[in-house]
Amino acid sequence: MAARQPFADADTADEAVRATCDDATTCKRFATSKGYWKDSSLQYFVRNVGERKAPEINRGYYARVQGVNLLLDAFLKKTQGHCQVINLGAGLDTTFWRLQEVNQLPRKLFEVDFPTVVARKIHHIKTKPPLSKPIIDVHSTDSLLLESHVLDSDRFCIIGADLRDVPGLDEKLRRFQLDPELPTLLLSECVLVYMSPSQSASLVHWAAQTFHTAMFINYEQVNMSDRFGQVMIENLQRRHCALAGVELCQSLDSQKDRFLRAGWDQANALDMMAVYSVLPQDDVARIERLEFLDEKELLQQLLQHYCICWASKDRLNLGLSQLAF
Repeated sequence: MAARQPFADADTADEAVRATCDDATTCKRFATSKGYWKDSSLQYFVRNVGERKAPEINRGYYARVQGVNLLLDAFLKKTQGHCQVINLGAGLDTTFWRLQEVNQLPRKLFEVDFPTVVARKIHHIKTKPPLSKPIIDVHSTDSLLLESHVLDSDRFCIIGADLRDVPGLDEKLRRFQLDPELPTLLLSECVLVYMSPSQSASLVHWAAQTFHTAMFINYEQVNMSDRFGQVMIENLQRRHCALAGVELCQSLDSQKDRFLRAGWDQANALDMMAVYSVLPQDDVARIERLEFLDEKELLQQLLQHYCICWASKDRLNLGLSQLAF
């Protein structure tokens, strides 16, 4: 039995990481139910609003969603939709439906996650017409590929894969018409931190080598060496959820260096307090009226321990280095 223990530990760790998908989705579901932002598709993945979340959590998710969307939408505008998007560790993300609703889809949107997560998402899509119809509406032929761990259509593809297996990831994406010549946006939210530094470096390096014109948006923890960061780590460890890549989350510089060392030409990073302060202030004022926030210092601490880092390389000279907040 002793020889099998590492595999059991690895399985437990992976299961804990998969559970973070549910955490994020239920938090987003509650925040949208309070009116922080609109998401017409989320209700089909999480029916119940669930227990109340603290106002600072709702504002934190608001900053996360708005910040990531701002950069994503700027990339789509800069490329005029002549691009592809790869969401790494997508979970139950609803970006496809948001973009389809406003006719802003890229040439193709790929999502990758653990096969078990993908199977759940595909089941929701198969059984709920409000999710399946938008996919069919932008698909040109009578049949689309729909299996337990794969959905492939003209504009949307969901793949079950392990991001730590980069050759396997590359093979699966290319099988479903990934085009290395197209401008490409890669997105990861609280994903790389659950991989060892060498594993995430391989993934980030693969992206830099595969696409000559690309942008990588990474949302995750930062400033993790102080007391507040240590408490965050301890809370996750109690749930058997180890932050294997936390050493790269020590500062904004360590976040940027990850990309520069892997072959990206340029990298920028802001903590979420800075992002929150540069979001459209009329909308920030609106959401701040939704709930009374007693502990403003707690919100500030929370936002200072997450960041958005974005990196680019731009052989086609599209002006990707200008994309910022």
